[in-house]
Amino acid sequence: MKAYLDFKKKRKFPAILLLIILFVTACSSTKYIQDYQSIVKKVEIDSVPKPFSEESLNYVQKDIRPAPKFGINVGLYNLFYGLFKTKSVGTPAPILDSALVEISRAQIEKFLVSKGYFKAKVQSKINIKGQRAEIFFKANPGVPFYVNKFNYDIADSTLKQVYLDTKGSFTHLKDGMQYDDDSLVYEREKIYEVMKQNGYFDFLRPYIKYSVDSNLNNNKVNVTVLVDNPEGKDAHPVYTIGETNILIAPTTNGFPNMDTLKLNPRINRGIRFTDLSKRFRRNPVVRYDFLKLNDLYDLRNETLTYDRLYELNVFKNVKIDYLKAKDSSNVVEPVIRLIPQKRMSNRIEGEVPFNAGTVGFSLSNTYTNNNIFRGAERLEFQVKGGLQSRIGGSTLFSDVYQRDFSLSANLAVPRLLIPFNIPMMGKNGMPFTTFSTSYVYSLQKGFFNRKVFLNSITYDWVETKSKLHSLTPLNFEYRFGGLLIDTTTPEGQALIAANSYNIKLLDRKDITLGVKYTYTQNANKLLQNNDFLYFRGNIDLAGNLLQGISLIGGGKHDPRAGDFAKVLGLPYNQYVRPEVDLRWYKGLGGIKQFVARLNAGIGYAYGNSTAIPFEKLFFAGGSNGVRAWQARTLGPGNYNRALRIPTEEARRTLYGIDQLGQMHIEANLEYRYKLLNKFFGAQLKGAVFVDAGNVWNISPGNPQPETYFRLNSLGNQLGIGTGVGFRYDVDYFVFRFDVGLKLKDPQFNGSEQWVISKYLSGAGAFKADYSASHSPDTYRFIQYNFGIGLPF
Repeated sequence: MKAYLDFKKKRKFPAILLLIILFVTACSSTKYIQDYQSIVKKVEIDSVPKPFSEESLNYVQKDIRPAPKFGINVGLYNLFYGLFKTKSVGTPAPILDSALVEISRAQIEKFLVSKGYFKAKVQSKINIKGQRAEIFFKANPGVPFYVNKFNYDIADSTLKQVYLDTKGSFTHLKDGMQYDDDSLVYEREKIYEVMKQNGYFDFLRPYIKYSVDSNLNNNKVNVTVLVDNPEGKDAHPVYTIGETNILIAPTTNGFPNMDTLKLNPRINRGIRFTDLSKRFRRNPVVRYDFLKLNDLYDLRNETLTYDRLYELNVFKNVKIDYLKAKDSSNVVEPVIRLIPQKRMSNRIEGEVPFNAGTVGFSLSNTYTNNNIFRGAERLEFQVKGGLQSRIGGSTLFSDVYQRDFSLSANLAVPRLLIPFNIPMMGKNGMPFTTFSTSYVYSLQKGFFNRKVFLNSITYDWVETKSKLHSLTPLNFEYRFGGLLIDTTTPEGQALIAANSYNIKLLDRKDITLGVKYTYTQNANKLLQNNDFLYFRGNIDLAGNLLQGISLIGGGKHDPRAGDFAKVLGLPYNQYVRPEVDLRWYKGLGGIKQFVARLNAGIGYAYGNSTAIPFEKLFFAGGSNGVRAWQARTLGPGNYNRALRIPTEEARRTLYGIDQLGQMHIEANLEYRYKLLNKFFGAQLKGAVFVDAGNVWNISPGNPQPETYFRLNSLGNQLGIGTGVGFRYDVDYFVFRFDVGLKLKDPQFNGSEQWVISKYLSGAGAFKADYSASHSPDTYRFIQYNFGIGLPF
């Protein structure tokens, strides 16, 4: 074995050196081009006015834009192409093309003219040396032209008044502004939108024109906004909504011959509902038709109808057409054609949770019925099972320590089932009422088994596009199970003594009756690269109603002495558990982004409880938290497993149980950027991050004082890690791989907490000493995290 390690060390440096040489050689791009070709190394645009200098670079053709000085796209492209003849990684070097240079020159000149530099001229120059080209664009923009006055020539007086009444909320056109084509284009689009929102069904963008008079002195122009009338008419007609026909196709294949369709003869509130599939009730579909009888035609209502009918998740195609009334009145009659999608589906999924210390496997089967009661009600029934094993045994799953099994059913109804009506409830988003029930069974080898029944009713609705609400007025939980530890043996007694607080929670049988509420702001912006704040706050409140009933009954109890008030023969939980997630997203241009996050929560038991339920405890670490630690291996506080759990067998049994807390704080800083434009059909993005956080105890009765939160000791109790990440972005989802490195570990004392010094010098001896005292735990300076989607 020693000889193998010596061989490995001797070959490690030459292998790394060879890889560096290959990459540096690949970066010499000229060896991969023809003798008559040159690589564009520099593009410079001179004398463009400062407000437009950065934007003018966008008009240089992409194929002649130089690669970033410190980028790796070209080097990796050449390396992979040279070794494997594949073009799937990286980007080829930009080759000089004089035709593209001329197109770029003309586009820059045209751009300047569009910004009011009517006399702008741009020249180009190319310097070539050693198959390396530099392109220079020299602009002579001249003096900018300003708008002396905007005039409005709108023949239809009614339409003109509509425009003048609304333009203040959107217009960019102001007398004295510098001429700007983009502002005129924007104004045309807004005029079109306003007219389509105010009954002008036939209104088209070509009706809007601009006349620019540049024959004034002092570099000024007059701009006239022209809106023509339809040919042969004195005014634009205003339309109202007439009878609506909603047609549902008989099958998922669509409609047969439309001429032979037999429509429902009944019309109710201006809507004729014809369901050829016989699978839908009228009201659940008609509820989300916002094209109402006698209303003015409004494009926003059409878009809203499209969105909500698709969000019902029962139609694979929605199409809205209009027929004009046969009596030549200004009425349009909507025809909404709906093609149903497949009603039932069955999905089998497998998952292999893997990290540096454990490996697991889970398998689930989910049955879905999208329209179980003919009202777009979505039923999901899932069966799931899995296991988790420690790595290091003779085979991959030789040390299975946990088994899980669950059954769950959810019924989501696309409206709020409440005894009163809320007008236009679906205007900003689809509301849902969800009924949920589940049974969860968990077995940890030689330690405990846990069974939990969960039942809830939840209302979800959208206040605005950026404000989401979720209210669970009824949340009922029933927990039972027991310990598998032999408490008559010294080993069993020592195990309980080492972590009595959490173990007592596992052995407790109780019920929970409470409410939950979650408020989320700006979740709709998470995929954008703008500047915004994201907030998600939730609160879980339980036991107050049952306490009130108990007090009415007149009973007096002392929970601290073990005398709990009971309902149905079981003690009930009483606690409050708020949690907040606050993030600041800062766009840095392109896809570069900086994210700062603070996530904190606390669970506080009171009244009839001395501790919150085991499932409500917090943990630190994991792929979405402090990524240098595996989940459930950080904290609480300055907790050290070897000092509190003296035997190897006890540490093995308590794994994942003893490092939980009633309070948690995590902070993250992450910088995101693009690594490769092309990496096997997708983009490869990178990240650099710093994470800090921990969990703590706050309720009295825990025999481990080092686990309690103390504000004056906060710095001493934080775990800090850093790392890098890789994100393989295939548009619809992101595969994520993060590598975390421990910097500061709070389980140690004083300067020993800065374990980064051990990693840089003496890591082997440190890990050996740790393994000897903490077995079966081993110390891992580096933690690998795999996931789908961004961490936050």
